[in-house]
Amino acid sequence: MEVYRYLRVGAIILVLQALLYAVSEHTPCTPGFDSELYIFKVYRVNLHIGRRLGKVVFNDCTGRTQTVFNSVDTRFKVDMDGTVKLKRQVTLHDGHKRFSVHAWDSQGRKHTVALRVELDQPRHNQHHHLHHPHQVDLLQPTQPNVTEAVPTVPVLLFPKSFGGLRRRKRDWIIPDIKQAENSRGPFPEILVQIKTSHSKELTVIYSITGAGADQPPVNLFTIDAETGTLYITQPLNREEKAQYLLFAHAVSVGGSKAEEPMELKVIVIDQNDNKPVFAQNPFLGSVAEASKIGTEFIEVVATDADEPKNANSDVRYQILSQDPLVPNNVFSINPVTGKIMVNSAGLDKEKNSVYTLEIQAADMEGTGLTAFCKAIITVTDSNDLAPQFEQLLYTVSVPENKVGEIVVKMHVTDGDDPNTPAWATKFKIISGDSGGMFSITTGPNKQEGIITTAKPLDFEAISKYTLVVAVENEIDFVMPLPTSTAQVVVNVVDVNEAPFFSPAEKRISQPENVPKDTNLVLYSASDPDTAKNQKLTYKVISDPAGWLSVVKETGMIQVKSDMDRESIFVKDGQYKALILAMDDDIIPATGTGTLIIQLDDVNDNAPAIVEMEVKFCNDETVPVLLTVIDKDDVGNGAPYRVELKGESASNWTARMNDTKTGIILKMKPKLKEATYSVRLTVSDNHGLARISTVEATVCNCKGATVECQNSDRINEGGIPLPVILGILGSILALLLLVLLLFMYMRRKSNVKKDPLLPEDDLRDNIYYYDEEGGGEDDQDYDLSVLHRGLDNRPEIFRNDVIPTFMPAPQYRPRPTNPEDIGNFIDDNLKAADDDPTAPPYDSLLVFDYEGTGSEADSLSSLNSSSSGDDQDYDCLNEWGARFKKLADMYGGGEDE
Repeated sequence: MEVYRYLRVGAIILVLQALLYAVSEHTPCTPGFDSELYIFKVYRVNLHIGRRLGKVVFNDCTGRTQTVFNSVDTRFKVDMDGTVKLKRQVTLHDGHKRFSVHAWDSQGRKHTVALRVELDQPRHNQHHHLHHPHQVDLLQPTQPNVTEAVPTVPVLLFPKSFGGLRRRKRDWIIPDIKQAENSRGPFPEILVQIKTSHSKELTVIYSITGAGADQPPVNLFTIDAETGTLYITQPLNREEKAQYLLFAHAVSVGGSKAEEPMELKVIVIDQNDNKPVFAQNPFLGSVAEASKIGTEFIEVVATDADEPKNANSDVRYQILSQDPLVPNNVFSINPVTGKIMVNSAGLDKEKNSVYTLEIQAADMEGTGLTAFCKAIITVTDSNDLAPQFEQLLYTVSVPENKVGEIVVKMHVTDGDDPNTPAWATKFKIISGDSGGMFSITTGPNKQEGIITTAKPLDFEAISKYTLVVAVENEIDFVMPLPTSTAQVVVNVVDVNEAPFFSPAEKRISQPENVPKDTNLVLYSASDPDTAKNQKLTYKVISDPAGWLSVVKETGMIQVKSDMDRESIFVKDGQYKALILAMDDDIIPATGTGTLIIQLDDVNDNAPAIVEMEVKFCNDETVPVLLTVIDKDDVGNGAPYRVELKGESASNWTARMNDTKTGIILKMKPKLKEATYSVRLTVSDNHGLARISTVEATVCNCKGATVECQNSDRINEGGIPLPVILGILGSILALLLLVLLLFMYMRRKSNVKKDPLLPEDDLRDNIYYYDEEGGGEDDQDYDLSVLHRGLDNRPEIFRNDVIPTFMPAPQYRPRPTNPEDIGNFIDDNLKAADDDPTAPPYDSLLVFDYEGTGSEADSLSSLNSSSSGDDQDYDCLNEWGARFKKLADMYGGGEDE
């Protein structure tokens, strides 16, 4: 019975295990960490680099054993197997440290878990502090029955110097002092207490220096000089300054230094005191109505001023509302990147062309402070209609040989929204242009295709083209659509084409002494218009030296005059000429060819000496090297030969140098100081010779340095220099005498002449005014006598001509408003009255000769106001309106 009992129990257990296995097989797997919080216990305040704290476990439901982790606190790192290690030194000031670790599953979703590192010091060891030589200890006052290992007020000890003058070790690590920003106090708030190991032996005074102490911001940190307690006096702001570097000093009462300065770093712990801020509001975007689900088309961006890579600045995005609501949830947003995408089908521009989304950005991974903005999304038209040609067949004619000639403009229509990529068109030639003779572009209005010639068409080669053109939109169709095509028949029009030379640049070689009328070469052109059977004629259009002629009917090039290889028109032995070919069409077409003649050298130039004047010393004479040149080619030049001619052979010697290209001239006997003509015959290697005369000046000197002491007495005519100077002096004296005589004659001509009439000669002129309008013009007399005064007084200006020394006034232009005509007339009348350049002109005459004892009164009485007292001007009132002005001036009586 017992055996059966055990068998039944075993069967039940097997059934239960099978059921549990079946349940587990059908339970869906959820990626994530296996715990919501990992707690790692440590037994030291200071944690060193590389220390292993523990391990986290992440399951992404794919069976992977390696996962990428990211620690929010960069002092910790997590290996791909989940092992948590220290990347940098960490000090647990508060006895614990909490941070987060992120991991991503196979779908790209991020998972976060919290980690806590706690100090767990055994009770029997909590009051004993071991001083490691490379570690700064975090101390606390010994208190009975205290179980926590973290002191209420941390104490920092100055690093030990190990006695005497031994230097302090460099690797003492001073823990950072961490203080949260925006602390509410009360202030001053205690941060840490600084102590020295000499405080029992000496009376120590503590002080701090650095930014925040004795440097701006001053007195942010203070220290109790007796106890070494470090205080903060006001709240910190991490966004203004993330850390402060202070130096603690300990000095004995006597003034001696008790400790070396200790560096203190105060780290400001970030608080979530800044909400996200959107880069703009609203955000504008557009999306095509046929966009696929998941298409991203706009990105909203918000920034947070809190500490980077911290939850306080970790922003998440969320769509709060959509207007219009239908279709519902048509858009979604990536919570991390802020990219908005199409979430469902149903966009229809014709129903709803604009959507407005309200978007929220929140820090603390979406649970903290929030900010809001709007995104305005425009639904654009999709390319669901193909463009269509308005005409399916075009027949055009195009002249040959023209590039860029417009062949035809092909108009199309498109039912999509105008001025959109779905409406704009592009064209291509799909057949009939295997040679690439045509090109097609889209016109400025985006609704026409313009075909132009890309290469010159040739009527003689192909006289007709049949092109097939297809039209599409700038963007692809959203669905398969038939493409519209059209046919273009291009007829090539024959035009008169220019003849062409082949080759375009013809080269021949001829000797330079070719006789006149010699046929050089037949240089003929071809006419591409084979069907017209035209005749060509030729002429020379460029022949710089005038050496050539051409037979008009055949193109035979002939020699017209002697050619010379050494001419200035020949470059590098080549002579160029341009030949013109012209057909006999009504409007002739012309073509040109270049004839290049390589002129072979002929020995027609004798060698010549370059130095025509040389100097020698007659004592210890040094020979002179004369340079020989030959215009001919190298084959008709060196080696040269030289021979002295006539009497020159008795006083001089001449021989060729070793290279046979220069003459060594040397004086035979010692010659007296003079200039000698040395005649030399120089011939080339073919015996062509020239006689050259070299003027050799012999000076009384020695060696190679030629100095002629009496060179002023040596000249070509043998005339001494003093004689020449005497002649020049005589010529100069003669010129001076002529100049003096000229000045005397000019002065004599300026002597004042006697007046035309004697001073005592009295003459009266009697003038007869027997008809109205007469006057001086009826008299036969000479006015030059009266004008003589103006000739003697040039400072007086003549006013019987238009004055050029006075500016004319500015006249007002005719107004466009008829109401201003009155003002226009008045203003211009005043300007005319003051205009010195307006006719009639007053004549200023100077009468400086009236004769001696003249009984005539001064003419100035004409301008006198008292000369007419006895005259009765009342009659002027009876002469009408024209004399009213005179009547007012002279007949008005005395002014009242």
